[in-house]
Amino acid sequence: MSRVCETRMRSALRITASVVVAIICYTALVATSRAAEPRRLLYVATPGVRDLLEFGGHGLLVFDIDDGHRFLRRIPTGGVDDDGKPLNVKGICACAATKRIYITTLQHVLCLDLVTEKLLWERKYDGGCDRLAISPDGAFLYVPSLEKEHWNFLDAATGDVVRRIEPHSGAHNTVCGLAGTEVYLAGLRSPYLKVVDARSHEVLRDVGPFSHSIRPFTVNGSQTLCFVNLNELLGFEIGDLKSGKKLHRIEVQGFEKGPVKRHGCPSHGIGLTPDETEIWVTDAHNQRLHVFDNTVMPPKQKESITLRDEPGWVTFSIQGDYANPSTGQVIDVKSKLIVTQLTDEAGRAVQSEKMLEIDVADGAPLRNGDQFGLGRRE
Repeated sequence: MSRVCETRMRSALRITASVVVAIICYTALVATSRAAEPRRLLYVATPGVRDLLEFGGHGLLVFDIDDGHRFLRRIPTGGVDDDGKPLNVKGICACAATKRIYITTLQHVLCLDLVTEKLLWERKYDGGCDRLAISPDGAFLYVPSLEKEHWNFLDAATGDVVRRIEPHSGAHNTVCGLAGTEVYLAGLRSPYLKVVDARSHEVLRDVGPFSHSIRPFTVNGSQTLCFVNLNELLGFEIGDLKSGKKLHRIEVQGFEKGPVKRHGCPSHGIGLTPDETEIWVTDAHNQRLHVFDNTVMPPKQKESITLRDEPGWVTFSIQGDYANPSTGQVIDVKSKLIVTQLTDEAGRAVQSEKMLEIDVADGAPLRNGDQFGLGRRE
């Protein structure tokens, strides 16, 4: 081999080696970057439609939001009756800061570690349990009894009762505002929404009266407005959380009320998109979600989305790109198109009224969503 050819070959080898090293470094950099990116996970508690195991079995199901809502795993949970049968799941909440997720059944509060996915404690409470809420810092749980006279306010670390409040309203749905200053209590036998100081646990005021007993409701990020479903109303009413006055009544147009399979009211489920530009309202009889423009007051009806079954709840991803009705369908919020259906490891279509998003990075939770479709504008 001539000296010129040898020199050229050595030069080519050096260039090739440099390219290989660059490719290896780039691949490692991309892999590291991807590993550091948060994963958006949807946690779905089942049985989350009554005690119907055909809608996803029993446990806490985890789905990868950014991978087509692909099923990842099932986390075992407790919450069974004396015969070992799973009880209805009544609510779900979480706190990324404390790395805990909580589930209520008809009788229990369950606390699980989000990192180890182990059950930390399971406790029963006098009068049973319903749909709970959590303070944003994860210090307190606000747990209604099962349609009875009282709420138990719990130490979220231990489950110990720190305060019992007795509005005698048929305790049911509970929301803690994202600012962490106020808790809102709605009973099945009252047209008033009760406002409680989240720290002192003292009752501050009532909002209402609304036209009937309050069912599901949500609040905006600034904690100035509430949007409430009511018995016998296909639609919702709006209340001023500061003055305590009812402001507006909005009835769904173009659809008739009719018999429903569950909950006994036309609209059982309402949520604000995180940017608060829209309100989504369930319609069980017509198997629809009705979307309202919330940039005007009172909100104006825009369009309706047909579902596969009767919806009993709706919530949203933290970014607001997906809507999650209890039918287990996933809806693209911008296009209003159904993009997929949640299915478990056996291929069963999952349905649940109790779900929320938790974002994780390197196995640790970073932030959590909520089950209530709360507004996130401050």
